[in-house]
Amino acid sequence: MQPMQLLPEILLFVGGLAVLITGSFQPRQRQWVTRIIAAAALLSAMVAAGIALPGPTQFPMNGTFTIDVATGVARIVAAFGTLVVLALASDGIAGSVRESETYALLLFSTTGTVVLAGANDLLVLAVAFLLASIPLYGLIGIAGTSEGAEASMKTYLLGSLFGIVLLVGIILLYGISATSSYPELAQRLGAAPTGAVAAGVVAVLAGLLFKAGGVPGHFWVPDAAQGAGGAVAAFLTTVPKIGAMIAIYRIVDLLPDTLAWPLLVAVLATASMTLGNLAAYWQKDPRRLLGWSTVSQVGYMLVPVSVAGMVDSALPALLLYLAGYTVTNLAAFAVSTAFPDRRTLDSYRGTGRSHPWLGAALIVALLGLVGTPPTAVFAGKLITTAAAWDGGLAWLAVVVFINSLISLFYYLRWISPVYGSGGSIHTSASGAVTPARWSAISSVTLAALSVVMGAGAGLILGVLG
Repeated sequence: MQPMQLLPEILLFVGGLAVLITGSFQPRQRQWVTRIIAAAALLSAMVAAGIALPGPTQFPMNGTFTIDVATGVARIVAAFGTLVVLALASDGIAGSVRESETYALLLFSTTGTVVLAGANDLLVLAVAFLLASIPLYGLIGIAGTSEGAEASMKTYLLGSLFGIVLLVGIILLYGISATSSYPELAQRLGAAPTGAVAAGVVAVLAGLLFKAGGVPGHFWVPDAAQGAGGAVAAFLTTVPKIGAMIAIYRIVDLLPDTLAWPLLVAVLATASMTLGNLAAYWQKDPRRLLGWSTVSQVGYMLVPVSVAGMVDSALPALLLYLAGYTVTNLAAFAVSTAFPDRRTLDSYRGTGRSHPWLGAALIVALLGLVGTPPTAVFAGKLITTAAAWDGGLAWLAVVVFINSLISLFYYLRWISPVYGSGGSIHTSASGAVTPARWSAISSVTLAALSVVMGAGAGLILGVLG
C-alpha cells in the first residue's frame, strides 16, 4: 500500500491529533491557533482529493478501500462542509473551554465519514461507522446544556443499538459467505440462503441509516439538531450523510437479484421523506424543523440508491444531490447561527427588512431545500427522479413530487415571517441584533453557491459521469 493514496484521510486524522495536542498547551485566549490548524488540514485534504479525483480507480489496503469518483467527491464535500462548520463555530465557541476539543472531534468524525464512503470491506465499514459516530456523541453534548446532554444520551443509546444491529448484519453476511470483501460478496451472496442474506443486508442498512439520519434510525436527529450548538447541529445534519449514503449505495449495488432490493429501498425512501415532511410541519424551533427536514432529505437521497446498478445516472445523481444538499442545508443553518438567540420561527419576523442579504440567503436556502430552480438541490432532485423513472420506479418519482410539494408548506412557515408585517422586528436592549459575522458571510456565500451549482449542474455531472 502507498500511503499517498490515502493522503486526504491521513491529513484529516493527523490534523485532529494536532489540534488536540496543540489545544492542550494553549491558553484559552489563543485557542484560535487550533482553528487555523483544523482549517489547514481540511483545505489540504480538499486539495489532495481534488488532485486525485481524475485518476483511475484504485484499491489500496489490499482491496479493502476504494478510491474512485464517489470517494473523491465524499472527500471534497465532507472536508468543505466541515470547513464551513468551523467558520460557524468560530462565532459561537471562540474562547470557550472546549474549543480545541470541538475542532478535533469534528476532524475525527469527518475522517470516519470519508472512510465510510470508500469502504470496500465490511470490517472497514464497521470501523468507519464507529469513527464517524463516537465523536458525534461528544459533539452534541459538549455545549453543557441540559438539552444537549439529553440529545447526546439519546443519540448514544440509539447509536449503540444500531451499531450492534450493523455488526450483527456483518456477522450474518460473513457467516453465509465466508468473506467480508465487497467484490467477493457480490459473487457469493447469490448462492447463499435468501433469508439469511435478507436479514444481514437489512441489519447493515439499518445501521447505516442511523448514521444518515433516515427511517428507521432517524429518532435522534431532531433532538440533536435542537439541543446541540448551532455549528454542531449544522455538522450532524449534513456531513455524516455523505459517507453513509455512499456506503449504502455501494452495499445495494453489490446485492444479487434474489430479492426485491429496489422495492425495499424505495419503501424506505418513501417512509423517510413522508415522515420527515409531516413531522416538520408542526415544528416551531427552526433548528428542529431543519432536523426533520434532514430526515426527509435522506428519503430523496435514497431514490437513486433504489436503482443502483440499473441506471447509469444513479451514482452521479446521488453525488450531485449530496453536494447540493450540503451547500444548501449549511446555508440555512448559517442563518440560524447568525442569530443564535432566535429559537422560534416568529422571532425571524422582519429579518428580510433589517438584514436584506441574510433574508435573501434564507429564502434561497429554504426554497432550495424544497427543490426550486435554479438551485443545486433542484438539479439533484430532477436527476434522481429521472433515474428512478428510467429504472422502472415511476411511482417513486410521483412520491418525490408529492413530498416536495408538501415540504413547501412548512418551509413557508419560516419564510413568511422573514418579510412579514405585524409584530416587531426582533431586537435586543441595544436595538436591532447584529448577526454573527462569520455565519452571516457563510450564509450569503453558500446561498449564492447553491444557485451557481444549480446553473452549472450539467458541467458538474460531466465530471461525475
